[in-house]
Amino acid sequence: MDPTVIQTFTSPVILFFLLGIFAAVVRSDLAIPEAIAKGLSLYLMAAIGLKGGLAVSKSGIDGTVIAALLAGTFAGFVIPIFAYALLKGFGRLDRINSGAVAAHYGSISVVTFVTAVEILGAQAREPAGFMVAVMAAMEAPAILSGLMLARGFGKSGEAGDQNTGEMLREVLTNSSIVLLLGAFAIGLAGGERGFAEVSPFFEAGFKGVLCFFLLDMGLIAARRIMDSRAITWRLASIAVVLPLINGAAGTALGVAIGLDTGSAAALGVLCASASYIAVPAAMRLALPEADPGIYLTMSLSITFPFNVLVNIGLISAFAAYLTGSGVVAP
Repeated sequence: MDPTVIQTFTSPVILFFLLGIFAAVVRSDLAIPEAIAKGLSLYLMAAIGLKGGLAVSKSGIDGTVIAALLAGTFAGFVIPIFAYALLKGFGRLDRINSGAVAAHYGSISVVTFVTAVEILGAQAREPAGFMVAVMAAMEAPAILSGLMLARGFGKSGEAGDQNTGEMLREVLTNSSIVLLLGAFAIGLAGGERGFAEVSPFFEAGFKGVLCFFLLDMGLIAARRIMDSRAITWRLASIAVVLPLINGAAGTALGVAIGLDTGSAAALGVLCASASYIAVPAAMRLALPEADPGIYLTMSLSITFPFNVLVNIGLISAFAAYLTGSGVVAP
C-alpha cells in the first residue's frame, strides 16, 4: 500500500473520526455537546486563519498568490455546472435539487481543508498559507452558480431577486467566512511577533482539538446516513465520483499554475470537498423548496467521510506524482 495512504490511516486525527463512526454504528450514546462542538469549530477556524495570515506576512503577495485566487474562484463557479449536469442526468434529480446539490459541491468544507492541512503537514507537504484565502474565495461563486442553475439562469421575479440579495449577505457574513478572513487579516497584520503571543494556545492545542472535532463529525455523519431515506444508489455514487473527479482536476489546475506539491494538493482538496455548513444555510434561504435530506446527506454523510478517509491521501499522492516530488516515507 502507498505510504501516503498508510500515513493517513495511522494519523490520530483520522482514527478519532473512525472512532466516531464506530460509536454511531454500534448505537453508543457517545456525544459531544453542541455548544462544545461549536467552540471547537470556532477554535479551528481561528487557528487556520491566523496561520495562513502569518505565512502570507512572511512570503508576501505575488503572482502565484493571485493566480491561486483566480483559479479557486474559477473552480468555485465552474464545478457546480459539471455537478448539475451529472445530478440532473445520471442522478435523475429535478432542476431545483440539482442546483442546490451542485452548489454544495462547488463550495468548500473548512473541516476537510483543516484535516488535509494536518495530513499534508505530516507528509512534509504543508500548503502555503495563502490557500486559506483561496478557500474563502470559493464560497460565494459556487452558491451563485448553483442558484442560477436551480432557477434556470435568472427565471425569477422580484421575490427571487430579493432572496438573492439576502443570500449574498448571508454568505458574506457567515460566521465561518468572517472568522476565517478576520483571523487571516489578524495574522497578516501581526506577523511573527504578534503570533508569538498567542502561539501556545493556537499551536499546542490544535491537533487535540481537531481530534475531538472529527470524533463529533464521525458521529454525525454515520448517524445521518443511517437515518436517511432520500438517497438513491445513483446519488450515493455521485457523492463519491464527484470528489474524485473534482479533486484530480483541482490538483492538476494547481500544478499548471505553478503551485508547490502541498498547495496543489490543497487546491485539489478544496475542489473535492462539499460544504455542509455555509451552503445549507444559504440554500434554506434562497431555495427553501430544495430537499435538505438530499444535499446534507450527500455532502456530510458520504462525501465528507470519503474525502477524509480516502481522497485526501489520493490527492496528495497525485500531486506528488504530477510535480515529481516522489513519495514521502512513513
